Amino acid sequence: MAALAVGVVIPASAAASDTRIHDIQGTTRLSELDGQQVADVSGVVTAVRAFGSARGFWMQDPDPDGDPATSEGILVFTGSTTPDVAVGDSVAVSGTVDEFYPDAAPEESVQQSTTELTNATWTIQSGGNALPAAEVVGPDTVPVAMAPDAGGDSVEALPLRPAEFAIDYWESREGMLVGVDDARVVGPSTEFNEVVVTTKPEQNPSENGGTVYTGYEDSNTGRLKVESLIPFSEQPFPQANVNDTLAGETSGPVDYDQFGGYNIQATAIGELVDGGLEPERTRPQKPGELAVATYNVENLSPNDDQAKFDRLAQGMTSALASPDIVSLEEIQDNNGTTNDAVVAADATLQRFVDAIVAAGGPRYEWRQIDPADDQDGGVPGGNIRVAFLFNPDRVSFVDRPGGDATTPVTVTGEHKPALSVSPGRIDPTSEAWAESRKSLAGEFVFRGRTVFVVANHFNSKGGDQPMYGRFQPPTRGSETQRITQAAEVGDFVEQIQRIDRKADIVVLGDLNDFQFSPALAELTSDDRLVDLMNVLPAEARYSYVFEGNSQALDHVLISDTMVPDYDIVHVNSEFADQASDHDPQVVRLTLRG
Repeated sequence: MAALAVGVVIPASAAASDTRIHDIQGTTRLSELDGQQVADVSGVVTAVRAFGSARGFWMQDPDPDGDPATSEGILVFTGSTTPDVAVGDSVAVSGTVDEFYPDAAPEESVQQSTTELTNATWTIQSGGNALPAAEVVGPDTVPVAMAPDAGGDSVEALPLRPAEFAIDYWESREGMLVGVDDARVVGPSTEFNEVVVTTKPEQNPSENGGTVYTGYEDSNTGRLKVESLIPFSEQPFPQANVNDTLAGETSGPVDYDQFGGYNIQATAIGELVDGGLEPERTRPQKPGELAVATYNVENLSPNDDQAKFDRLAQGMTSALASPDIVSLEEIQDNNGTTNDAVVAADATLQRFVDAIVAAGGPRYEWRQIDPADDQDGGVPGGNIRVAFLFNPDRVSFVDRPGGDATTPVTVTGEHKPALSVSPGRIDPTSEAWAESRKSLAGEFVFRGRTVFVVANHFNSKGGDQPMYGRFQPPTRGSETQRITQAAEVGDFVEQIQRIDRKADIVVLGDLNDFQFSPALAELTSDDRLVDLMNVLPAEARYSYVFEGNSQALDHVLISDTMVPDYDIVHVNSEFADQASDHDPQVVRLTLRG
């Protein structure tokens, strides 16, 4: 059969011959042959990627060396050219060994690399060969520990210990066929045609069938992302929710990318079986309960179609039962991501309020402060900010003029605390808020009682090293700013409590951090606030699903002066079809005394 050449033909004298795949892969993450030419590397084609700009094929040696640390599979990269091979072909490949980093140059990358053959030529020796059996990954296959501790440095030079660490296990199977049977979905299908399943169904299960992220030392190593090599015209990618099952075998070669680490490039995907998950609804508040909610509405602007406004409005009225006060996060300005001098968001908020009325909800009023242009992070031009909605039939807002983008709110009064401006931003010129949303304080009155509410959207986790990357343990660089933001909000709370230790205070929003994080420890220090996330059972502590981890980014914290009934209302994060990537939550408060 004819050979197909991609790139240059490698002279036999310049290439290492008699090299096998496990010789290239070796027993560490980086090949000792990186940058060298190899000739006549044999294997059976197990999968072909025939689309996109990263085409190629995987091949696997059917005669393994028996060393669990050396992979027997490898990707032959052909760029934008579809390789003229078929699954089952026995091939002999010559090419250059390359360690490919998906995010940056090797010296700058935080990711792990994929060992590939590039500039390849090959000869098809025979066709229709049996494939090596896919290694079945069961509940006990992947180690519970994520990675060796390299003191924050690279693990690339360390020998692979696949029986001890998850990233070592997957690296030692790089390019090889693996499979999972009857896999439960723990991360819903995304717009990028990927879904996350678990190989460890008993690992920190959530109340709805996901996998709860419970601490930095427990990364949930059963999670495994699945992508597809099957043309969607032949088999559309499954639109799966959490707790659905891919019944039967899902299998393919192991690959690595910067969005979720190791994954299966599936050549077979199990049949989607509905797990019965339905969007939740909370109960309405009683007349004497103050219902306070938080909802990240994911970059809402007038540029969004009406369907998004309507779905979010239905969430407010049906799922959240029309709370009295709402902290909204990610409200964009009146022209969204158009990067100009516009900072006002009245058109965004008016359209949302109108949609809520159309959905049967109350005519909310809003309060917010326009940010300085392009100073609060988020999508360039969007000028995202937090905002309050409140139902004037149930609560009143205490307006005190003077609040703007740069004027700090302070606490006044000798025996009864009051805000100097309402609404007002907490120390907005502090470095704690650089390129991040500023926290917004407001003074409300419910049944004659003053309630202070602080809406928040702390800085994102952008820039943190990935948990599956080459630096272990990963550095959480963004955490430092969230700690300083938490300190700013905590100091503000203490200003109120120094005047009145029994003041009713609610601090809520998208804090972009976990209940076990240093930022939340700072907010709750000295018992000034209670994080209601910790009141819930462990299996219920989440509002967001990221790479298959059900985790808590959104929080409601309260002073101990009120009796809470707290509910995270799962309507988005576990579903393929989402109005936002966050779940809203609500607390119904009974004020003491």
